[in-house]
Amino acid sequence: MKHRLAAAAALLACVAPWAAAQEATIRKNLAERLPNLPTIDEVSKTPVAGLYEVRIGTDVLYTDAEGNYLIQGQIFDTKARRNLTEERLAKLTAIDFASLPLKDAVVWKSGNGKRKLAVFADPNCGYCKRFERDLQSVKDVTVYTFLYPVPIGADSVEKSHAVWCAKDRLKAWQDWMLRDVPPAQGAKCDTGAVTRNTEFARKHRITGTPTLVFEDGTRVPGAIGADQLEQRLAQAAKRS
Repeated sequence: MKHRLAAAAALLACVAPWAAAQEATIRKNLAERLPNLPTIDEVSKTPVAGLYEVRIGTDVLYTDAEGNYLIQGQIFDTKARRNLTEERLAKLTAIDFASLPLKDAVVWKSGNGKRKLAVFADPNCGYCKRFERDLQSVKDVTVYTFLYPVPIGADSVEKSHAVWCAKDRLKAWQDWMLRDVPPAQGAKCDTGAVTRNTEFARKHRITGTPTLVFEDGTRVPGAIGADQLEQRLAQAAKRS
């Protein structure tokens, strides 16, 4: 046993410098050959022999051991029937639900409100309106809507401020999103929440609306139907 442990330690001692050298080669060649490529944050091996992941922020690319080729696409494990790229991106883009500034959200509760969902939405986003309508049929959930003027329309910021400054924020939001009744203009208040929402979204690379964030940190860019939302909420509750 001692001899086996010693051999394993020796092997690791040899592999570590080789892995570092391999990463250095990939970084060097890609930087020299593609000067416009953003700074590489991480290089790691994939389950595919000879294929390496190149991570730039939350973007994932692939390359060979020498950095001769750069591949944009997805890796599917056909045996396990898993999208490995999708799983990796889900981890990279996950947001700790506890880190969300819930005090800066418009809150809606259905039933016991036990399940939690955060939504980043622009008031002029058509897909956000569709999602808001589908959301009405979902039970036992608390929804935190973060006003996030991307902006999609010229008055996205003004509408967001009007909703936030309304006496009843939830009513103002639902009147507009569900019934096309514009939020009343003219009310004044501290609109710092909208600014903080925008800063938070940009920090976490939320670039479109709606973006959904579940209790387990996973997020979904774009509107999904009530059935799919129910599945996602159930999965998130089990993982949380």
